[in-house]
Formats: sequence, C-alpha cells, structure tokens
Amino acid sequence: MKHHKMLRLSHSMKLFFTLVFIATFLSMTVTTFALQNKGIQGSVWIANEEGNSLTVVNAGTNKIITTLTGIESPHNVQLSPDNKTVWAVSGHKSLAVAIDAATYTLKGTVPTGKMPAHIILTPDGKSVYVTNGEDDSVTVIDTATMKFVATIPAGKFPHGLRPSPDGKWIYVANLKDTKVSVIATATNTKVADIEVGLKPAQVGFSPDGKFVYVSLNAENAVAKIDVARRTVAGKTKVGIGPIQVFVSPNNKYLIVANQGTEERPNTTVSVIDAKTFSVVKTIKTGKGAHGVVVEPSSRYAYITNIFGNNMAVLDLATLKITATVSTGIKPNGISFSSLAPSPASAASIAIKLPNTKNSDKSNKSDMKH
Repeated sequence: MKHHKMLRLSHSMKLFFTLVFIATFLSMTVTTFALQNKGIQGSVWIANEEGNSLTVVNAGTNKIITTLTGIESPHNVQLSPDNKTVWAVSGHKSLAVAIDAATYTLKGTVPTGKMPAHIILTPDGKSVYVTNGEDDSVTVIDTATMKFVATIPAGKFPHGLRPSPDGKWIYVANLKDTKVSVIATATNTKVADIEVGLKPAQVGFSPDGKFVYVSLNAENAVAKIDVARRTVAGKTKVGIGPIQVFVSPNNKYLIVANQGTEERPNTTVSVIDAKTFSVVKTIKTGKGAHGVVVEPSSRYAYITNIFGNNMAVLDLATLKITATVSTGIKPNGISFSSLAPSPASAASIAIKLPNTKNSDKSNKSDMKH
C-alpha cells in the first residue's frame, strides 16, 4: 500500500514539474515574442544629448545595432524622406550634421545659429530647417549643395518645428513665448504668428494637414490649431510638462510625452483620440518621457525617457508597453527609418566632426526640453 502511494506521489511530482516546465517555456516564448515587433522593418534613431552620441535600434528586434559617437550635444535627429540620410544637430559646435544611414559615415556638416534644437526636412527632401534657440531664428539648408540658404526670424527661443504634409508651411513652437510661428517655404519668410498659450514646445500636423497640435509645457495641455484659419480650435489637458507630440500616420492617435522636470520627472504619455480630441489613456513609459515617433504602419510608437536613459516601445493596438531599450545618456530626439537596417562594423562607431568657430563651450546646449 505504502509502495503504491509512493508511486502515485512520484508520478504526481513528475507531472507537477512537467507542468511547471511547460508553463515556464510558454512564459519565455510569450516574453520573447513581446520583445519582437512583428512585421516591422526599419530602425529607430535616438539622439543622446549628454551622451554625445546617436543610438541605432533595429525596430524589428528592439536590439541596438550600433552607437555613433563624437556628435556633441545632439538635441534632435531626423531621417530624410527617402530614409537614406540622418540629420542631427550638434549643440556644442552649432552644426547640422548629415550621416549616411546605410554606412554610418559622415556625409557633411553645415553651420547653424547658436544653440540649435530641432531639425526637420521638407517632404520633398530638398530643404532642412533648424531652430536656433539662442538666436531666435531658423536656419534653412539646401540638401543638394549642403549650403546655408537663409536665416528666418522666429519667436522667442524657437524649439520644435514640423513641415505641413504638402510642404508649403513650417510651424515653429517658440518655447519662451506664447506663439507658434508660420514660415512659408516658397519664400522662406515668416508669414504669421499664432497665439496658442504658455511655453509651446513642439508641434505635430494631422496627416491631412488640416490641424496642427502644439504642446503647451507650462499649461499641461495641448492646443489644436485650425490651419486654414490659423486660430486655436481647442485645448485638452494632458500630463505634467508635455514636450514632444506626434500624430499617428493613420490619424487615429495623438501621442503626447509628459516629461515633467528633472527634479520632478513625469513618467507618462497621453494618448489622445484625434477625432474627439480627448485623452483615452495615460500610459507609463519611463522617467521623463520626452521624444516621440510613430512608425508608418501606426502599430508602434517609440518614446525616449530622458531621465531614465532608455526608450520605450508602445503597441498602439493594445496601448501597452512591449519593450524597453537602454540608450545613451539623456536620450532626446527620436526618428524612424523604414529601410531595413544595415549591419554595423562595430558596436561603437566614431564620427569626427570638423572644428568650427562656434565650438567654444559657451555655445553648448543645456536644454532639457
């Protein structure tokens, strides 16, 4: 009797451990799957402002491909429309920096104004626009000739900027102002200033170009601008200290990164329904949510956490964080390339920038916005 009981106990123990093994295996499989962005091809580029580097992440696997070093104080980064060139700013050297996205090598540099912040390209890829915080201006660069074209006066401390989908306008958020400036790309002149609220930090166009959303850092809100009328059509409250905003390409969601401050960092993004202009969910991403980009299929959003030194991957189908990837120090701007990422020759690749007359320490960007 005792022998049979021992046999039954032995079988029960074997069954128990078998079930534990299967459960553990399935758990590991689910976790591994969650770390993969199924069906996504491309790379995510991150500007590590205090790490003096750019981190390149495979968007399909969430694995770091390489880190490009030697770009001092890169506040922002932007892929060209054809995804072949990566543009970044060097706040320390007051330069716009162009990098070959396939070879991870320097293509060239162009001087900007003092304390360059954000950098964008027109949809046709012919022009680059850079905000210069200290100079209250925007620099225009011809991408074909890699030459300076114009300097355009903006508001006080211009920061984030984006082009309209048709390429006719550049909207500029002036961080130490209450206005968004409008630049006509045909003439490279400022044609309007729109009153929006306190400390506008960044703008984002709806895909149809009818509306522009602007984060109001000192109001913990986002304003919605009617492009045709150039007036504010409404505001909605978000988290503390909103910085970057991005509209998903399918026009379903507006993602707002709520950074807070370094002393009291926020940890969330606000997901806003673009139709109702109301917050549908607030999601924890990490310490000091800052930069935002959504890949072309609108399935995944990528958020830099500037005080957490990492990037969060947000699944917009489930509205859940699926992965977190370590970056360099103080990850700031972020951009997405749809091209399959090229393998790198090393885990770290040095980019050597030329010495410039603006490379004194007084021009080093200390912006955390």
